[in-house]
Amino acid sequence: MSRETWNAVDDYFTAELVPEQAGFQKALDASDASNLPAISVSANQGKFLHLITRMIGAKKVLEIGTLGGYSTLWFASALPADGTVVTLEFEPLHAEVARANFRDAGYQDMIDVRVGAALDSLPSVEADGVGPFDVAFIDADKKNNPGYFEWALKLVRPGGVILVDNVVRGGQVLEAATRDVDVQGVRKVIGMIKASPRVDATALQIVGSKGYDGLAICLVKP
Repeated sequence: MSRETWNAVDDYFTAELVPEQAGFQKALDASDASNLPAISVSANQGKFLHLITRMIGAKKVLEIGTLGGYSTLWFASALPADGTVVTLEFEPLHAEVARANFRDAGYQDMIDVRVGAALDSLPSVEADGVGPFDVAFIDADKKNNPGYFEWALKLVRPGGVILVDNVVRGGQVLEAATRDVDVQGVRKVIGMIKASPRVDATALQIVGSKGYDGLAICLVKP
């Protein structure tokens, strides 16, 4: 199958099953206008995150890696009125664009954007007592995935879900001897998930408008 087919199928499912959300496309447009990397989740993937969040009755979400806030909006739209998303972003420009996108979409009061290296921000998230979280979405620099996963295990409640994005890397995850630090980070976190007695997990390969990649899905055991 060609990339053209993947795109067409994504477009079909989006048109049929993912109604446009107010302000969401504007968030993508604003991210493009600010020259942010075009690596946001697709609309179908965003709706998947939204549904997982609703399925478990989540009220608190931790997101590691904000970018322009597109995935953040999908999470926020899944929460009740008193729900909260804490999202961590390294780049100040990305955080600025995201905050504007949240205001435009009307979700600014539900979203707490924290700027800085996530491994530096996570201790303060714990100290502030914002958690425990129902969902954690790890979608930042892949070399630090192991550290992010350790923190997610600390901060997500039993029965909650930890999602790790971009774990296939176009198939490069198979390359055990790679020197690519991002692939190494993915392989290390998969090993940690396998070894952890606290989670039950699987990983899915995904093709579509974002190419060939995948997602690890972990249930924190009661």
